[in-house]
Amino acid sequence: MPTEDPFRCFVPYPDAPVKNAAFGPLAGLTLAVKDLFDVKGYPTGAGSPTVLAQSGIKTRTAPIVKTLLDAGARFVGKTHTDELAFSLNGKNAHFGAPINPSAPDRITGGSSSGSMAAVAGRLADIALGSDTGGSVRAPASYGGLFGIRPSHGRLSLKHVWPLAESLDTPGWFARDGETFARVAEVVFGRDRITLPEMPRMLLADDMFSQAVPDAENILRNVVQRIVPALGQPESIKVARDLDGLYWAFRWVQGREAWIADGPMIERFAPPLGPGVAERFAFSKSVTDAEYAKAETVRKSFRAKLARWLGRDGVLILPTVPDIAPLVSAQEPELDDFRNRALRLLCLAGLSGFPQVTIPVAQREGAPLGLSLIGPKGSDKSLIAFAVKFERAARIRIA
Repeated sequence: MPTEDPFRCFVPYPDAPVKNAAFGPLAGLTLAVKDLFDVKGYPTGAGSPTVLAQSGIKTRTAPIVKTLLDAGARFVGKTHTDELAFSLNGKNAHFGAPINPSAPDRITGGSSSGSMAAVAGRLADIALGSDTGGSVRAPASYGGLFGIRPSHGRLSLKHVWPLAESLDTPGWFARDGETFARVAEVVFGRDRITLPEMPRMLLADDMFSQAVPDAENILRNVVQRIVPALGQPESIKVARDLDGLYWAFRWVQGREAWIADGPMIERFAPPLGPGVAERFAFSKSVTDAEYAKAETVRKSFRAKLARWLGRDGVLILPTVPDIAPLVSAQEPELDDFRNRALRLLCLAGLSGFPQVTIPVAQREGAPLGLSLIGPKGSDKSLIAFAVKFERAARIRIA
């Protein structure tokens, strides 16, 4: 862990040696790792005192972490996560909240809160997070970073604390497109679908209307800035029933979260923090009928999005409805914002398609991201286009 941690990114574990290759494509880059991923020589706490108490020191490193170490990245510490990764706020009732280096009066977002803060605060060049319902994408938008939720199942989650099996993915943060793309070259093999140099762009008109009016106007203007270089996107409406998609996502996430953590919660009755306790209570209540209905909705939406995107399409949408909420916001306000955000974030989760968020704008001095969703398996070429898109927009966070 760095000797200085002004943004409270890192879990204060005793330092243990973590080997990395002396040479490789990521040599010279520092790596922070969310405390859901096992790292040999460290415990894995998952943002929970109960999980931490039972963890012990891990004897193996998660494959995704080892891949980065073997490529030359140098480990600098494990980062804070929201409790059991079941939050989008970045606040942990037991271990506190990291500070958002890009907007200190606003939340980091979660659950990959410490990983975002470490990269935005220049304490690490890259950081691993996980994304189930937006836990990389939302913090990346709030911190002015590149972030990705890869195609579901493309990267290993072995030796990683789960939340919802059919939604969980690893992901990572970087401050610049070049570094972001270097990681993609290391972790991904060949794309199953390779997007063309100039993909067919689809603007999700109904998703833009989910943003607050000021954020919507800013992001629509960003899209217009890329037209001279990349062309005019076609406007489409993604969801006839966005509430239906939202509830399908909630039911899938809830049922699977209870499968993952319910036995531990019922056995040890840990004192869960605000918001987390209510979400697990909801998770326990999800019925078989709701889960079955959610699976039907998910299958239908996945097929519909696959038809739209084909092998050459990219969907453009806001990452989240607005800049990060204020640190002073109370739980009901944060929960309302979370529910609004999930209506945007659930599309990639339900489909399993890759989504990249890019730093393109700011409002009231705080970062605001824009997202691209590509066909499943197009991750590397989607990142390449995202970097090109960000350069064309040229509204960068200072």
